Amino acid sequence: MVGYVTVGTKDLTRASAFYDALLGTMGAKRLMEFETFILWGRSFEEAGLAVCLPYDKQPATVGNGVMVALRADSKEAVEVLHRKALALGGTDEGAPGPRGDGFYAGYFRDLDGNKLNAFFLG
Repeated sequence: MVGYVTVGTKDLTRASAFYDALLGTMGAKRLMEFETFILWGRSFEEAGLAVCLPYDKQPATVGNGVMVALRADSKEAVEVLHRKALALGGTDEGAPGPRGDGFYAGYFRDLDGNKLNAFFLG
């Protein structure tokens, strides 16, 4: 149902380096790139993540209650993604671990403060 999710940035160059490295650990690559927008994914057949400079030219802000969830292939992949986000300068919002029956997740914020998590079901 979801084609892609977009988060805003104040610095597209900085954000793109963060997401190239972070999403590369999941096998994602840049699928579309424009002057103010970049989309990553494994293919156009599954959901992707985009980063953009806001169209209205106003400063990018973080949505309160908004979070992007990245599906990982294993618990170990959750841990790798969380560790990579922190190594790239992201901030911890909850270490990887069980969050209910069969749900394993780690939470972090990107360089602009956008909240993400990596999760595994199983």
